[in-house]
Amino acid sequence: MEHLDPREDVPEKDVPLRYDIRLLGRILGDTVRNQEGEKVFELVERIRRTAVRFHRDADEAARQELQAIMSSLPADRADRIIRAFGYFSHLANLAEDQHHIRRTRAYAMANAAPRPGTMAYALGHARASGVTQARLQAFFARALCCPVLTAHPTEVRRKSSIDREMEIARLLDERDRIQFTPEELAANRKALRRAVLTLWQTSVLRTTRLRVIDEVANGLAYYDHTFLRELPIFYAELEDDLGTMEPAWQDLQVPSFLRMGSWIGGDRDGNPFVTAEVLRQALAMQSERAIRFHLDELHRLGGELSLDERIVGVSKAARALAEQSPDRAPERRDEPYRRAIAGIYARLAATAWALDRLEPPHPAIGQAPPYASAEALRADLDVIHESLMANGSAPLARGRLRQLRRAIDVFGFHLASLDLRQNADVHERVIAELLETAGVSANYRTLPEADRVRLLAAELRNARPLASLHLAYSEETASELAMLRVAADAHRRYGAAAVPNYVISKADGVSDLLEVAVLLKEVGLLRPREDRLDVNIVPLFETIADLQRCGPIMDALFGLPEYRRLLPSRSGLQEVMLGYSDSNKDGGYLTSTWELYKAEVALVDTFARHGIGLSLFHGRGGSVGRGGGPSYEAILAQPPGAVQGSIRITEQGEVIGGKYSNAEVGRRNLEALAAATLEATLLEGAQPAARPEYLEVMEALSAHAYRAYRDLVYGTEGFERYFRQSTVLGEIANLNIGSRPASRSKLGGIEDLRAIPWVFSWAQCRLMLPGWYGFGAAVRAWTAGRPADGMATLQAMYRDWPFFRTMLSNTDMVLAKSDIAIASRYAELVDDAALRTAIFARLRAEWQEAIDAVLAITQQQTLLESNPLLARSIRNRFPYIDPLNHVQIELLRRHRAGDADPAVIQGIHLSINGIAAGLRNSG
Repeated sequence: MEHLDPREDVPEKDVPLRYDIRLLGRILGDTVRNQEGEKVFELVERIRRTAVRFHRDADEAARQELQAIMSSLPADRADRIIRAFGYFSHLANLAEDQHHIRRTRAYAMANAAPRPGTMAYALGHARASGVTQARLQAFFARALCCPVLTAHPTEVRRKSSIDREMEIARLLDERDRIQFTPEELAANRKALRRAVLTLWQTSVLRTTRLRVIDEVANGLAYYDHTFLRELPIFYAELEDDLGTMEPAWQDLQVPSFLRMGSWIGGDRDGNPFVTAEVLRQALAMQSERAIRFHLDELHRLGGELSLDERIVGVSKAARALAEQSPDRAPERRDEPYRRAIAGIYARLAATAWALDRLEPPHPAIGQAPPYASAEALRADLDVIHESLMANGSAPLARGRLRQLRRAIDVFGFHLASLDLRQNADVHERVIAELLETAGVSANYRTLPEADRVRLLAAELRNARPLASLHLAYSEETASELAMLRVAADAHRRYGAAAVPNYVISKADGVSDLLEVAVLLKEVGLLRPREDRLDVNIVPLFETIADLQRCGPIMDALFGLPEYRRLLPSRSGLQEVMLGYSDSNKDGGYLTSTWELYKAEVALVDTFARHGIGLSLFHGRGGSVGRGGGPSYEAILAQPPGAVQGSIRITEQGEVIGGKYSNAEVGRRNLEALAAATLEATLLEGAQPAARPEYLEVMEALSAHAYRAYRDLVYGTEGFERYFRQSTVLGEIANLNIGSRPASRSKLGGIEDLRAIPWVFSWAQCRLMLPGWYGFGAAVRAWTAGRPADGMATLQAMYRDWPFFRTMLSNTDMVLAKSDIAIASRYAELVDDAALRTAIFARLRAEWQEAIDAVLAITQQQTLLESNPLLARSIRNRFPYIDPLNHVQIELLRRHRAGDADPAVIQGIHLSINGIAAGLRNSG
């Protein structure tokens, strides 16, 4: 398993990466040999070598040899083969992450200039561009950067496996940072072997379907690994950089503008398993994670601050905290800081019990009243901070105490902001029932939009509720009201930041927003007499048609006094969410990307005319076909005015693991999000506006691409059957890997299919169709009409326009990750030979045309020529992903032929996991 092509010329800086991959591959190979025997090990090597030959040369003899190997492979042995290659993908990912850390440290040790994507670079750029301290302070005061973790129905790794991988990552990191003795190096290698062996002997798959609460727990694991500790470090480094850059910043604290969000436990769009009780549990689990962290850190802080008041000064306020503490031990009589912290701990322990019946990790020293809010806890710690700063102990104030104060400011008692999400159709039915039972309207659902708006606006002027405790409602209405009551209780229990947003899926009219406003009024989260709204009402515009109408919809909404008067209570801001997934499934990548851009332009104009601040929430997935790609470049490529200091972005599935499993890599990803937001907000004038002729070209390209995509996906007879038979869609739908169904209803058509399984299925068969189909056809059709300067114009657009350059970069990436030879083997699963031949010929032709177009526009000789890091990553990993595809094809063939062997099903599931891990952003 240690093979890397020795003929490849490896740059000196990448030699350690090559070594780590070979080391881990050798340990895995030894583990396979020792655990499964020499025959299995030799079979793994034979499959790898044959797959490499097939990948490199599309060799027909290699194809036939692979087919012969796979057809004779016993199901139980296939399981071992898949696990071997799947684990290598995971181990290679760990080595790559460690190499990123290694290179970052090398830059820092060389005192190199800050790199793009770092706050140091963004701050330096801002300063060089003349951004004043006042403007920078104003940015931090109003900014919000928020990655929002969402459950992913194709993420299959268990926490046990993730924990072992993090242990391996730690051991690799030790090898970089510690000068080992021979004995220590041997101990490290033995520990690596134990970790890999444990990984091999740990089941990857769950035996039961994942529950929503399991998804919540999986999401919370990343707080332990990364967020709780790394976000405070991010702020400390930022404040130190600002203080170095400008002495006036040295005594200023940056507001906590980078925070965490979540949909896990609150997103019930199409997920019947998200209930009021699940929401309550999710909020309690989040709170428990935050408070337990604060208690642990307070306990450690108390152990550190053993300062004697006979030696060091103490402020009156700090002394008062000590006197209020239940700690009366005589041996700590002269240690006021320790006594004060013991009192704070006791109060927080009482808070933990009052909120969640949580026992503290260490017993409190006595009884104390609970805190009313996280702000009150922070205020007590501020007292200690100010006393230490005033009495010669600044280094102590800027250690653990500094990071704890920041953690409390960021995470509070709620940990992360949990959004609610539901489909607009559900709200319509609920409102109709409430209006009918209250005797207000018996025919709401048949009313025209204008009449609905008038009726709902009248309800927003009326403080009386519609629902009655004395009436029985349908299960759906009762469930929706119960969810909202839990959200209202969360505001009282954990603070308003616990549930600050309500996202409306499939929003396509003003009434969709007003319906949610009326429902929020039912539970006191909207109070008409106070003109107060406690939750952001966030429309999600998803389809191409919705994106095209979003500007007029928001314009009409802001024209309603009943809604407009609520916005001052939301700081004069309105959030809008843009859906990448469904717009792509609806119209293809190029058209989706362009319509999203135009929607943002329309929103910027509409909001400016009404004097309302715009906050955009980008529903990006992991794959390019769902808006994926590097976040830093994507944010900088937004149209002028679209980033107004506030941005939220969804993070999903294996992308969460790839970005945030490793603490240091996680912090750098968070930093890149913050840096891009700062640059896009304060330096948008530095980016030239798109030339009018470029906009015209994109409009024409989009029209051509849309026709090509729609003709294939929705206009080709038999295409749906081709899709289902040539991909793992059916097998994904039956996995125990997510709580949400694959389709929104039981109709089962492509229109009804959720975007995640649509994109993920194409990624598994290595075609990545949603990320490139239609692009080549569009370029060909447009340049055919402008033979003289067509290509030169596209090249200029790539050179001068960040939006177009980012779009091409993502297409370049997804084409490089595609493999038409492997995709041809999946096509063989289609039972209709004529259908198979006709459609695959079209796919192959458009794939080649898309590659030719990308190379011509970017003026590259090969794909990813301008992205050598990703090109290197693909070279390292794909020889170990390809065999998984070949085994998966054989197992799919057996399964669909009626083979009921459980090992076949398990092998398919394992291969799905391994391929997703190797691709890293496939769903």
